[in-house]
Amino acid sequence: MLPLVLLIHSPLVGPATWNPVAKRLRRKGWGVGVPHLVETDRAPEPYWQQHTRAVTRFVERDPRKILPLVLVGHSGAGPLLPCIAEAVNRPVVGLVFVDAGIPRADASRLDLLAEETGTELADKLRALLESGGSYPVWRDAELANLIPDTRTRQEVLQEVKAQPLAYWDEPVHVPDGWLTVPCGYLRLSEGYSVPAREAQRRGWPYRELDEGHFHMVVDPEVVASELIELLTLMGLGNQRTAASGNRMAN
Repeated sequence: MLPLVLLIHSPLVGPATWNPVAKRLRRKGWGVGVPHLVETDRAPEPYWQQHTRAVTRFVERDPRKILPLVLVGHSGAGPLLPCIAEAVNRPVVGLVFVDAGIPRADASRLDLLAEETGTELADKLRALLESGGSYPVWRDAELANLIPDTRTRQEVLQEVKAQPLAYWDEPVHVPDGWLTVPCGYLRLSEGYSVPAREAQRRGWPYRELDEGHFHMVVDPEVVASELIELLTLMGLGNQRTAASGNRMAN
């Protein structure tokens, strides 16, 4: 049986970034879920824990109980994949990073941003956040080049969530042993060349498209095909996928 693919959006946006790809994967015979990451500033738990809980609740409600999971994280969802894999009560047979940061123990999102893009951008963002601002605050014109279709762009923009300093500065939990789960990387844009090179250095199955960060909504057919190719390289895109695959202990 094929695994159930969970397409996990960045905490800065919403499910609209993955819904078009989910539709294409279903047409190609894959089971797919698109959890909605939710959080509140008033909750006592850190953001990463709230987002992890949103996925575990989705998995608990999903009726496809016998299927193992592949977790696919875009952008800011990448650092969440290990803690989600640890938390879900289901075998996890693969982690796929799509234009996403690669987790590092004790690192915050600002730390990862500095490693991926250099300290200048991270320092500017920190200054904005420490002055009481939040990020991102994208407007239509700022995403026009990345998402040319007006309707699609508006769907994405409606779900944008500007996050405060507490989100950006918290260390994201990275459980021991997370690399026992097979990993793969799909690069969509030049902006994620640093983690993409790290994935290649680690010997992960790898695919790339020289397009844009939100290419999932621009050409979902191509991105769906690339994901299937990557899962096949990982040994997960065929009928031999084992239901008893790797799972990190809770």
